[in-house]
Amino acid sequence: MTAIQHARVLIVGSGFSGIGLGRTLLASQFTDFVILERESAVGGVWQSNTYPGCTCDVPSHLYSFSFAPNPHWTSTYSPQAEIRAYLEGCVNDFGLHPHLRTGVEVQDARWDEDSQLWRITTDQGPWTAQVLVSAVGPLTEPKLPDVPGIDRFQGKVMHSARWDHCHDLTGQRVASIGTGASAIQYVPQIADQVKELFVFQRSAPWITPHDKRLTTAAEREKFWARPLLQKVARFKVYVSKELLVLGFAKQPKLMEILQTVVRKHLDKQVVDPALRRTLTPDFVLGCKRIVPSNEWYPTLQKPNVELVPHALQEIREHSVVGADGVERPVDVIIFGTGFHVTDIPFADKVRGLGGQLLTDHWAGSPRAYLGVSVPRFPNFFLLLGPNSGLGHSSMVYMIEAQVRHVRDAIRALDLAGATSIEVDQQVHDAYNAELDRKLAKTVWAVGGCRTFYQDANGRNATIYPDWTFRFRRQAVRWKPGAYRLTTAAESARR
Repeated sequence: MTAIQHARVLIVGSGFSGIGLGRTLLASQFTDFVILERESAVGGVWQSNTYPGCTCDVPSHLYSFSFAPNPHWTSTYSPQAEIRAYLEGCVNDFGLHPHLRTGVEVQDARWDEDSQLWRITTDQGPWTAQVLVSAVGPLTEPKLPDVPGIDRFQGKVMHSARWDHCHDLTGQRVASIGTGASAIQYVPQIADQVKELFVFQRSAPWITPHDKRLTTAAEREKFWARPLLQKVARFKVYVSKELLVLGFAKQPKLMEILQTVVRKHLDKQVVDPALRRTLTPDFVLGCKRIVPSNEWYPTLQKPNVELVPHALQEIREHSVVGADGVERPVDVIIFGTGFHVTDIPFADKVRGLGGQLLTDHWAGSPRAYLGVSVPRFPNFFLLLGPNSGLGHSSMVYMIEAQVRHVRDAIRALDLAGATSIEVDQQVHDAYNAELDRKLAKTVWAVGGCRTFYQDANGRNATIYPDWTFRFRRQAVRWKPGAYRLTTAAESARR
């Protein structure tokens, strides 16, 4: 029988969230923690997503830790390989290797009320922990549509988040399903390589001009020699992005005005009136994720590329059929269909008080206090949990606030000599009621679209609907009254 291993804090996931929390704990002289990573290397979404053209759509200076600036970014918007290398460098620089266990997948986690510990089952053996932190993030599990016939297709099938680089697309007939952020990046990269490319679009996205460019050696040298200049550059980017909150969350009518400006990008790049109509979104700018690209529209006009403005309806042995009823022979199907964002698979593995699954507790609508804490799940914290997402800025900013909150919760346990900490139900409910009130006034609510931001009950369980500095202020100011602490004696009396 495999011996049970123990860590005071067990962190699941080694992307920005897991690495950020690990660094924050070490900086606070807290060393009894372990980071479990199911993949063979760190990086999270930037380790698993390797499709051609994979690039962050948040400027490099902002999409990095404030406490670990990188003056060596080669582009104003970093490619996947550089971000992964940056995170690997952070693990080295922060001294996290002794705390890291790769190739370990969590299968089940249960709160033991008697021992006041989490009991975790992994494919490499059991663990116990006083505190369990999910740092798996919302962009972890690829989502495949339920299309009849997918099992009988005789060609190659892959999801953009699980790209098979061993499969050569040269001269092949390819169907790309979806027109989200991933597809808008990889489609232009493979278009000249394939024989035919059918791009299936259920609804047209808003595409903005991209201001990406390569950085110069002089710029990189300047930021390396004078770190303050990079801080100033980061702050300028932050402010410019934060101003978008005015349109997204405060005055959605502003998005309709901005929409007329963005529309000029489409008008300039697409000459054919019929194609232009097909590529014109039927919802307000910002209701769905806005994607920057200078290559998307030109690619769709290439002679070997066909835009299919219909959903995929059926898959046959050697072809795909759209809702238009047309059968198109293909050799490869690539799904750029996103992730399980609100139906979080990790929630199917976590059981709190009374053995209740987190999935059942949420009942189709994930909620958490500050995106971090859930009632009836003691000593359990989420990073980038419900309503931590952004439609305008860097998730790393939110992560930095949340990891400080989790650290403070662990401190509160120690200071009180408690065995468990749990968010107060009323505090949790009041926080989420306020979120719902704010969400009702945003472009995501009134923009006229259905989006992956929404959960099974139609609630936006993804986006934080306010200024990010306001979230940071809430998260880093510890409020003892928000949590209930239980001592060993109190636990024994229950």
